[in-house]
Amino acid sequence: MNIFNIIDSFQKFDGDAVGRLEHASRRMFMNRIGSKLAAAAIPVAFGTIVNKAFGATPTATDVLNYALTLEYLENEFYMIGNGTSGLIKTEYAPVFTQIGKHEKAHVDFLVAALAASAVKKPTFDFPAVFPTVFTDFATFVTVSKALEDTGVRAYKGQAGNLITSKPLLEYALQIHSVEARHASIARRILGKISGDATIKGWISNDTGFPAAVYAGEGNVVQGTLNLPGVAGLEAISFTNITEAFDEPLTMDEVLKIAGPFIKAM
Repeated sequence: MNIFNIIDSFQKFDGDAVGRLEHASRRMFMNRIGSKLAAAAIPVAFGTIVNKAFGATPTATDVLNYALTLEYLENEFYMIGNGTSGLIKTEYAPVFTQIGKHEKAHVDFLVAALAASAVKKPTFDFPAVFPTVFTDFATFVTVSKALEDTGVRAYKGQAGNLITSKPLLEYALQIHSVEARHASIARRILGKISGDATIKGWISNDTGFPAAVYAGEGNVVQGTLNLPGVAGLEAISFTNITEAFDEPLTMDEVLKIAGPFIKAM
C-alpha cells in the first residue's frame, strides 16, 4: 500500500519521473524484490529519482515518511511474531517468515531512498491494542489478516491516481496482487485454525474484525449501477456481489486503523 503513496507523489511533483523509471527492469523490480541484487539496486534507483524530483520538499518527504512508518509497523509485527518461540505453528511458519522478509525489504528500500530524511522507527505496542497478539496464535493471525486486508484496500484507494500512467499502474497492480495473495492466505489460515467456515480467502459483506478494516465492504453500487437490480444478476446473492468487489480505503482511514499501534514517534 505504501508504494502507491510514493508513486502518487512522483506524479504530482515530477511529471518526468515516469520516464526515468522506464529504464528499470520490471522483472528485477517485481520478481527479485527479495534478492540481494534488488535490495542494493532498487533503493539507489529510487533514491536518485526522489532526490531529483523532490529535493528537500517537506510535503514529499512527509508522504514518503508516512509510507515508511507504515512499513516499520508491519515489519515490526512480523519480526516479533516470527521471533517469538512457540507462537506460530510449525506448518505455517514458512508463510509468515516469507511475509516478514517482504516487509523488511520494504523498510530497507524506503530508508535508503529517503537517506538522511528518513524518519526514525516509532515505538510500537501491539499488545496495547491486542493483549494476546504474541501469546495466542489465533490472535496473531487475526491481526495479520487485518493488516493485509487493509493493505489491499489502501492500494485500491490510490489506483485512480495512476490511471494515466500505464508503466506505474502496471507496477502498482503487480504489487497489489501480491498483497492480495498475502491477505488471502492469512484469511484461510485463520478460517482453518478457528474452525470458522465463514472465513474464506475473500471478504464477504462488511463482516470482519476489527470492524474499521471492513467498513464499506458491503457496498453493491459500482459506478452508477446498483448491481442487485441489474438484469441477469437476480439469482446472485447480495453476499456474493459484495465478494466480487473490494472497496477502497482513504489515507485517513488507513491511519485510523494503524495509529493505535504507535506508542511514540
